[in-house]
Amino acid sequence: MFALSFDPARPLRALFLGAHSDDIEIGCGGTVLRLVREYPRLEVKWVVFSGDATRAAEARQGAALFLQGVGKAEVVTHTFRDGFFPVQLEAIKEQFEALKAFDPHLVFTHARADRHQDHRVLSDLAWNTWRSHAVLEYEIPKYDGDLGQPNLYVRLEPELLERKIEYLVQAFGTQRSKHWFDPETFRALPRLRGMESATRYAEAFYARKVVV
Repeated sequence: MFALSFDPARPLRALFLGAHSDDIEIGCGGTVLRLVREYPRLEVKWVVFSGDATRAAEARQGAALFLQGVGKAEVVTHTFRDGFFPVQLEAIKEQFEALKAFDPHLVFTHARADRHQDHRVLSDLAWNTWRSHAVLEYEIPKYDGDLGQPNLYVRLEPELLERKIEYLVQAFGTQRSKHWFDPETFRALPRLRGMESATRYAEAFYARKVVV
């Protein structure tokens, strides 16, 4: 994975951006597990922009599960009001400016066409902030039915997908009562994307500009 651009023997800096505490894990948790496995010198900054104390604790637990084995990882949680990111744009932009010093090789963020307003704000700011970096936009299945046609696929072995699902269910107790938050949902989309990419399971991304 990413073999054309990155040498596994050298440090690889990956920045993960999520509006809500489970977004990163749902959108690209399997890819995180592949990166952890394949890049022993992986360096991670993991930023979640909204959540009360309970949700922030879940975000940290989720990150800890997915980043097991990463020698250098920083998890940051913010308390921006859920659903109101467009009117908090200036303050959120300031946090993006502070992230520039990390200088990531890979940036993972929400898809621009995502209908959730908080997701779109992070996607737009990611492209505004990192103009010479590889930005991969992940997708979140939800009520809006806004899934599109991604153009980059990361294959997931069944074992990795099952571990992703296990960690999601384990970490995010506040979400278990929601009708969509279950293993069937988290298995269905990777199966569809796997079919599209001639494999069994995959996570898919929008890669609008990639230089190799």
